[in-house]
Amino acid sequence: MKHGPDLPALIDLVSSGNRAEKRKPPKLDVTTVELGWNDNEGIAAARALIVAAFDNAQRYPEQRITHELQPATAPHYRQFLVVWHEGRMVGAGGIKSADWASDTHVLYLSAVESTLRGKGIGRALVRARLDWIFERHDHGRILVSTSKPKRYRDMGFREVCRKASPAPRLMLLEF
Repeated sequence: MKHGPDLPALIDLVSSGNRAEKRKPPKLDVTTVELGWNDNEGIAAARALIVAAFDNAQRYPEQRITHELQPATAPHYRQFLVVWHEGRMVGAGGIKSADWASDTHVLYLSAVESTLRGKGIGRALVRARLDWIFERHDHGRILVSTSKPKRYRDMGFREVCRKASPAPRLMLLEF
């Protein structure tokens, strides 16, 4: 049973003056699915994709990514959605509950294969993760740290702090 708001309706309600996002499908034929915790090949592919996309062994070492690609201990959750195109994984992104605040969900470790960026896969992956949250939770807040604030503003997020900075921005969506 779906509890949360429909994403297009949420965008219209929360956009507060921003233009509502135009829901364009990805420019490629892709499929987005939940990554199963017993899918060892899928987990290995997601790990390789994320490590390559972040390309920062100090901040995102393979050991950290491996840990994140395991289920969380109840009452918390962690889930990854992955995007497939022509039989290979081309995108991955995580969702997890914040262990420091109730009803708070975090979008994190979003990665798209470098050769396919700019084709709508990242935006579709964000939408799929938002839908995943809305289907399971009837209220709360979603946080994301991003270097692409416009993408998230178009989906109803607002910046937590509006200081001009080239650093990633913390964005919030309440529902």
